[in-house]
Amino acid sequence: MKRTLSLLIALVMVLGMCSFASAEGATKLTLWTFIDQHATFYNTMAEEWNKANPDRQVELEATVLGYDDMHNKFKIALQSGVGAPDMCDVELGQFPNVLLGEPQLVVLNDYMAPYIDTIVPSRLSIYSKGDNHYGVPTHVGATVAFYNVELLEAAGVDYKTIVTWDDWAEAGRKLKAANPEAYMGNAETTTSWQTNLMLTQQGADVQDNSNPDDPKPTVNTPELLKAVTMQQEWVKEGLSMVCPGGQVDTEQGKAWVNTGVCATVIMPEWYMSRFVDEIPDMAGKYAIAPAPVFEAGQPRSIGGGGTGTVVSLTCPDKDLAADFIVYAKLSEFGEQMIWNVMGFDPVNTAVWDDQELTHNPENKFNKYFLTNVFDTLNEVKDEIMYIPSTSISPTMNTYFNTTLWNNLYIDLLDPAEELQLAQDAIEADIF
Repeated sequence: MKRTLSLLIALVMVLGMCSFASAEGATKLTLWTFIDQHATFYNTMAEEWNKANPDRQVELEATVLGYDDMHNKFKIALQSGVGAPDMCDVELGQFPNVLLGEPQLVVLNDYMAPYIDTIVPSRLSIYSKGDNHYGVPTHVGATVAFYNVELLEAAGVDYKTIVTWDDWAEAGRKLKAANPEAYMGNAETTTSWQTNLMLTQQGADVQDNSNPDDPKPTVNTPELLKAVTMQQEWVKEGLSMVCPGGQVDTEQGKAWVNTGVCATVIMPEWYMSRFVDEIPDMAGKYAIAPAPVFEAGQPRSIGGGGTGTVVSLTCPDKDLAADFIVYAKLSEFGEQMIWNVMGFDPVNTAVWDDQELTHNPENKFNKYFLTNVFDTLNEVKDEIMYIPSTSISPTMNTYFNTTLWNNLYIDLLDPAEELQLAQDAIEADIF
């Protein structure tokens, strides 16, 4: 299996765009994704599906497109009724756009029914409209703290003593005193991973979703002011650095983490795959633990990021496409592969208790880190919150990622004034 996966990965890298899994006499299914690893995974699962289903063979054509290009083309294809792939990965933040009006997607409730009871509820909600589920989730994306133990121990800091954000900041001061070139963390300017976590810990959101059909922006709030003011102070104090590339999930951000000067990476669990595949020099240096909170007892995690795989109404064989993608992503075998191949936290939490699977010493993700991620996941299992995406989320995120975070963390402008300006600008754009 390892050799097969290596060959598939090499093929994807060489072709750059497409990869194929075929079987004689098979039904061709097309799939778009914006992540190379996903294409490799789906092709692997097509091979496994064909072994298990000799009478329902598939020939999978998985095409990798750029994030914006893929989502824009898919939305146009749905609107026109022409050119849509049979299946498509849709990123969480883009999902509201493909659900506008009458969704041109297959309702997946019946196909997903055998697994519904053990799926993390928030992972279903974000890909649903009303009572209908339109997307098959990929992972939980539970936010955790990745601590550089070597860096912290050299400064006399034990990461296991960090419970609150105040503890975290104090640890950062010790680190800075011992190593002026090091940073306790980073400030994000092109995303909101850490800010979203800090909001949900206070029971807040950047939207009022009391009426799902008419969400309202709620940017200028005491909770967001508290979160961004604290982060800005960390930048001013030198505890956090504005992340190269705007966040750690960029080429520049991953290169910065690989230099070894970053003591904490607070990200969804799926960032494990970035460490293993793209941050080689930090192997054996990071431990995984729950993220800090403002006060003990607050939720320590939030589901971050994710893709829901949909089936287009124009697909000639909807049943086959739906059955395949549910098998690939929700079956027990599929969930095991999602962990073993991609290092993602499966949405079926029943898998989290499979010690043979989760604590396999030969697993490449277990080998990389000093602690086992499932120990942390099971500790925060009942604390994983989420911030829903709605029809106004894309507009809000655009303002946040192009204006607000830059004004706060690069230009260091007054947080209270900037939140009011953001509220006014977003309202003007939406209404």
